[in-house]
Amino acid sequence: MARNSRQSKILELISLQEIETQEELVAALRDANFDVTQATISRDIKELGLIKILSDSKKYKYTVANSSIQALSNKCLNIFKECVISVKSASNLTIVKVIKGTAGMVSGLIDQLSLSQILGCTYGDDTVLVITSNEEDSFFVRDKLNSLLN
Repeated sequence: MARNSRQSKILELISLQEIETQEELVAALRDANFDVTQATISRDIKELGLIKILSDSKKYKYTVANSSIQALSNKCLNIFKECVISVKSASNLTIVKVIKGTAGMVSGLIDQLSLSQILGCTYGDDTVLVITSNEEDSFFVRDKLNSLLN
């Protein structure tokens, strides 16, 4: 469970911050009370399928390798499955209930899907709110997210 927890935190951190090096990632994890080494982080990066891309600030940062549903790594899908409690739709909104403290990471994974129906995501501590243009798009997103859970 420690590995899954650490890897969930890595995904959350890279979705919230521009992390350029393994050393920065180690420091951020240590700040979050994870006792890690650079070698452990190197393995996690490989397992999660992370790559570096050029950010808007012209620095390189870690991100999930590919943004399609099929290309999400098995590790990311497993973490998604472990964190998500339920996915429901209401009007043009899809509400994703998650384990407390994992909403940022889950929101980041949803963003990585790059579904054209999604206008945007926001999150609290245990809820991700996915905004679409209409009810039909909301149902589509709900069904896609639920398919990831199965």
